[in-house]
Amino acid sequence: MGIVVVGLSHKTAPVDVREKLSFPEAVVPDALKALMGYEGIRESLILSTCNRVELYTCVQESKKGVEQIKKFISDYHSLSPESLEQALYVHPDAQGVRNLFRVASSLDSIIVGEPQILGQLKDAFDIALTAKTTGAVLNKLLKKSISVAKRVRTETKIAESAVSISFAAVELAKKIFGNLEDKTVMLLGAGEMAELAARHLLKNGVKSVLVANRTFERAEELALEFKGDAIRFEHFPDALVMIDILICATGAPKYVVNRDIIAKAIKERRHKPIFLIDISNPRNIDPEVDKEDNVYLYDIDDLQSKVDVNTEGRSKEAAKAEELIFLEVETYLQWERALDAVPTIVDLREKVEDVRKREYDKALSSLSGVTDDQKHAIEAMSQAIVNKLLHAPLVVLKQAASTPGEGDATIAIARRLFNLDKELKRPGHARAAGSDDPLVPEQGTGAKSTCR
Repeated sequence: MGIVVVGLSHKTAPVDVREKLSFPEAVVPDALKALMGYEGIRESLILSTCNRVELYTCVQESKKGVEQIKKFISDYHSLSPESLEQALYVHPDAQGVRNLFRVASSLDSIIVGEPQILGQLKDAFDIALTAKTTGAVLNKLLKKSISVAKRVRTETKIAESAVSISFAAVELAKKIFGNLEDKTVMLLGAGEMAELAARHLLKNGVKSVLVANRTFERAEELALEFKGDAIRFEHFPDALVMIDILICATGAPKYVVNRDIIAKAIKERRHKPIFLIDISNPRNIDPEVDKEDNVYLYDIDDLQSKVDVNTEGRSKEAAKAEELIFLEVETYLQWERALDAVPTIVDLREKVEDVRKREYDKALSSLSGVTDDQKHAIEAMSQAIVNKLLHAPLVVLKQAASTPGEGDATIAIARRLFNLDKELKRPGHARAAGSDDPLVPEQGTGAKSTCR
């Protein structure tokens, strides 16, 4: 048994294909339960975002599991299996673990280092826990992926610098003003990039928003969305005295903000700084305004150059994160391989405990006048002897199972030495390889599983 990931992302499929295979949050619980009904699927989790759809599963047998997962996707979305082949990727075992750790750490995101994906993964995990479709293996894997992502963000600088035009604008505004909480921003024009920059500024504490647009109805619509105020386009020069940040994107073919307008505003502001962001093409703010004191003008090329420097920096940090993930994958796989020893450990303890109890009962039957305290003392002594004798072989079993290439041989020897299969009437190492014998998950988490 093992981990299998089947999915598609922005790297393998266009948005129209991703939309067809998406799972809206409201349907995920039922989809998970439906997936669990397919042959060999032991545990499952669905991660569905605008940029990826990935099904994380623990399966009885990898090849059959892949077939069943693809069949589920085909059945659920009423698409032919042939139409899915080019878009879907398959990551078994170590590849699947690495894929999840990279996704959680945002190394596979469009913008490397963005924080949203970890929150989306946590939400997907919560849904799967509630639906009871995860067990010991996926619970461990998902918790590990979250801790890996946090470690990546703590031990690298992958998320420290802006790598989009709108984020770069926010970063520069913070450098100029420090605290943005009492600042006012004006949108001059209602372009998509300007709107996005305003959203980021609001999230970073900007107090209020003014919107000026040639179409006043659009200005009112956007102002309502931002809980701000709309002003008519021809009145924007008079309103500059009230604002600290101007984001300009009018689409006009010439300058709409000149030096005289800004000089007047700065004088009326008593020379308080003003931050101008011109993300228009062609530019809408005359470069001459930058000659005024306490005026900070940045155009889209300035912002892009900052983004390029930051992107290069993130690439270097991403390389550090990849090294960290490589080590974390091996740590997880050691834990997963150790699961092979669990059924043999259970069998060995069961056999030894059965012997201990029989010998304890035999000893008591040959004694007379034994008090309850004496009985407890004898039983405690017998349990202590058993535990001390078992300690070394159990440690060896766990260590061998965690080491590639050693587990099966060591487990087989242990079962033969202690005659487990014959006396317990179990067929060879089938149980150790993962049959229906349950490995109980951590308290409060999903279903039981022996998935390995």
